[in-house]
Amino acid sequence: MTELPGRLEASRVAQVRARVAGILQKRLFTEGSDVRAGQALFAIDASPYEAALASAQANVQRAQANLMQASAQAERYKPLIQAKAISQQDFVNAQAAQKLAQADLAVANAAVQVARINVGYAHITAPIAGRIGRALVTEGALVGQGEVTQLAVIQQINPMYVNFTQSAAEVMKLRQAMDKGQLKRAGKQAASVHVVLEDGTEYAKAGKLLFSDLTVDATSGQITLRAEIPNPQGTLLPGLFVRVRLEQAQASSAVTLPQQAVTRTAQGDSVMVVSPQGKVSPRPVTLGGQQNGQWVVLSGLKAGEQVMVDGFQKLHGDAPVKPVPWQAATSASPAAPASAASAAH
Repeated sequence: MTELPGRLEASRVAQVRARVAGILQKRLFTEGSDVRAGQALFAIDASPYEAALASAQANVQRAQANLMQASAQAERYKPLIQAKAISQQDFVNAQAAQKLAQADLAVANAAVQVARINVGYAHITAPIAGRIGRALVTEGALVGQGEVTQLAVIQQINPMYVNFTQSAAEVMKLRQAMDKGQLKRAGKQAASVHVVLEDGTEYAKAGKLLFSDLTVDATSGQITLRAEIPNPQGTLLPGLFVRVRLEQAQASSAVTLPQQAVTRTAQGDSVMVVSPQGKVSPRPVTLGGQQNGQWVVLSGLKAGEQVMVDGFQKLHGDAPVKPVPWQAATSASPAAPASAASAAH
């Protein structure tokens, strides 16, 4: 089980913006409430756009009348050109006038469509379902003049995403251990993710791993991962710092130790082992990942061996000790004397 720091973010975020200019007349939602896709949120004064629509519709009627007249004239010229009662140029001009009237009607219809769209834009709706924040403008404000004005933000918080990173060195070490047989893949639960909140409690619902980046960040040496967490009650909020527990591999013969029992140096990792005769000696170990705040020891220790946890910093090899069972220190307890813990699976 690997535990990594991460942050929560909404699975979808949409900025509500004014797409036409005008005076904001009304806010139609409750700040902080859940909204559905397509729900009305704001109303902009639509009277200028309604007038533009009426004008465009009148232009359509004019274009239709012009087309009717041009078509009638073109039809009258057909028998006349056959009888050579008119010139070829007059007939061509009549045909061209008809086509020009048809084009004018198409332009007028397009203008009506644009005017209808602008009238619709005056009624601003939610682009997605989710929880909407505070309104960023108030009634009476001029919006959309010269630039698109942001009015509010909607965040979809069910499900939530949690983004976290893992050291590329840890990933490579994990893969090497699996290749050597020291670890095996976690199986069906490999994609299961658990979230630990800031107060130390574990969130009740498990999530799933969505993806792991294929590239390593050149600056930090980290690989980015993302998981999806169900959030039907809205308990989780965007921006919260959490710890992510992810089972990537299983160690069948590994033991776990408190972190303070391991000495980490440039030469390698080691622990102070207590012999049956009550003497301590350093022993190199190979570490895996962390599980519940403890190191997973892949090799160098056997289950049941006693390891010094506290008070060994000034001891040398073969020093006699009288170990006592180790207990995790609490904020109210004094510093512990030399103590030992048994290596456990």
